[in-house]
Order: sequence, then structure tokens, then C-alpha cells
Amino acid sequence: MQFCPECKSLMRPIKKNNKTVMGCSCGYTKKDVSKPIVETLEKPKEVEVVSDEETLPITQAECEKCGHKEAYYWLQQTRAGDEPETKFLKCTKCKHTWREYS
Repeated sequence: MQFCPECKSLMRPIKKNNKTVMGCSCGYTKKDVSKPIVETLEKPKEVEVVSDEETLPITQAECEKCGHKEAYYWLQQTRAGDEPETKFLKCTKCKHTWREYS
């Protein structure tokens, strides 16, 4: 893909005088299309998920499995962006994990 140097819009291949040229809706055309257009994309950076429980905050919540009253918690977007985040809890004693919806 290439962007127009005049208006910065995306240029597209168009036919002009029985030749394919790169053109823009503003009227700009790139005359030399003999060289293929190549764009190198950077590989997305990998995200490391930290699951070290010692870094998670602790809240008062009763474990549904062992009845312990403290749990680690974290928030995660699991539904549409206009919906609230889901709160995940993990018992500090038995490590049972559950979720709460807002």
C-alpha cells in the first residue's frame, strides 16, 4: 500500500491509457509503477502475561470451594467493549478461580 504525497489518502491501482498506475481520488498519479510496491510490516511485539500471584491485589471475597475469605483479583475485558469488565478471583488458600460479573 502506498499513500498519496499530496493528500495522504490511500492510493489504488487504476487504469490510465491502457496502463496500470497508482492513483488517488485527489487526481494524483504515480507514473513509474515498473517497480513492485513492497511494504515491510513489523512483527507485532509479543505480550508477556504475568501470572505471578504475589503481584496481584487481594480483596475480601469468600471462596465458593473452601470458604476462605481472601482472594487475588484481576479485571479482564471478556465481552464487547461497551460492556463492563469481568472480575476474576483466585482464592489465596486453595487457588480455586471464579469470576464475578458487574
